[in-house]
Amino acid sequence: MNLFNVYPLFNINPVKAQGSFLWDDKGEKYLDFYGGHAVISIGHNHPHYQNQLKQQLDKISFYSNSVQNELQTELAEKLGKLSGLEDYSLFLCNSGAEANENALKLASFHNGKKKVLYFSGSFHGRTSAAVSVTDNPKIVAPVNYDERFIKSEWNNIEQLEQIFEKQGSEISSVIIEGIQGVGGIMIPTVEFLTKIKELCEKHDVVLILDEVQSGYGRSGYFFAYQEFGIEADIITIAKGMGNGFPIGGVLIHPKFKASNGLLGTTFGGNHLACVAAIAVLDVMKDENLIENAQKMGEYIENEIKDFQHIKTIRRKGLMMGIELDRDCSEVRNNLLYHHRIFTGNSNDKAVLRILPALNIKKEETDVFISALKTVLENL
Repeated sequence: MNLFNVYPLFNINPVKAQGSFLWDDKGEKYLDFYGGHAVISIGHNHPHYQNQLKQQLDKISFYSNSVQNELQTELAEKLGKLSGLEDYSLFLCNSGAEANENALKLASFHNGKKKVLYFSGSFHGRTSAAVSVTDNPKIVAPVNYDERFIKSEWNNIEQLEQIFEKQGSEISSVIIEGIQGVGGIMIPTVEFLTKIKELCEKHDVVLILDEVQSGYGRSGYFFAYQEFGIEADIITIAKGMGNGFPIGGVLIHPKFKASNGLLGTTFGGNHLACVAAIAVLDVMKDENLIENAQKMGEYIENEIKDFQHIKTIRRKGLMMGIELDRDCSEVRNNLLYHHRIFTGNSNDKAVLRILPALNIKKEETDVFISALKTVLENL
């Protein structure tokens, strides 16, 4: 049997990782400035993370959600405290797409409506409803298309108001990323988010903040939307939550009422996943990683902002989009194959996406800064 060939792969096979570095099967060392799509939040193989998972393996790895699991309670308590959302409830699942599916479903259960508003440039996952609110026709199959899903332009308040005026009574939820990642590090304006919240309250619409990529300290706040002082009804999380261990979650405002069987999952919130997520929160708190994300992001931006071929830099914390005056693929490949540095791209071909671990050190950022300068000067 062969693998189903859906991924364009770099000819690199990582076999070891530590901190912000990877090693391939040939012994070559790489600086990781992408973290596997912002998944690696506390660095590869952090000692505390490793030890907690190893200890849990000696106890119990899995049982279903038909029994009590005190690790789920510990995770919910620590997440509430660090995020400042102690009055919210937590539903645990396995991925960002699954978190968004459950968020959309919960919103519809709550108000009995079925239309969903999403935005241009969005990415919310590849599953049924999640891909229907993702702005990429290439990955939306015919079975996923439906008039229930309404697209509005990013940061366009006038169009937003027009849609609500015509269909507000039918809209169940608005789903929006705290910062668009795949879309090219697109940041919502405070006026845009404020207007969305105002219209949602007026029309009994649930506001879902997709913080799968922008959450968990990535933006310099625990959640990116918190910078704007907006209250979300539902927040979805994954990626950096488990530092590589598959886990996702839905944070739910207290106005939503739970009932037996309303939501469910087989693997979500299993013992190993919870231990991984608890370890991430412990490290984030003990090592002040949210503050470090803001500090290191600001440092990188200040050092590279005047480099040749850079048009703009869009950044919050360590979520950075470097817009070049050309397609970024040449720069990205040069950084990878000649300087051994992983970076990312986006749907905007000119945007180089930077998502290093939140505990990145200054000397490691200097390696990237020096390499980027060399590559851009030699274009």
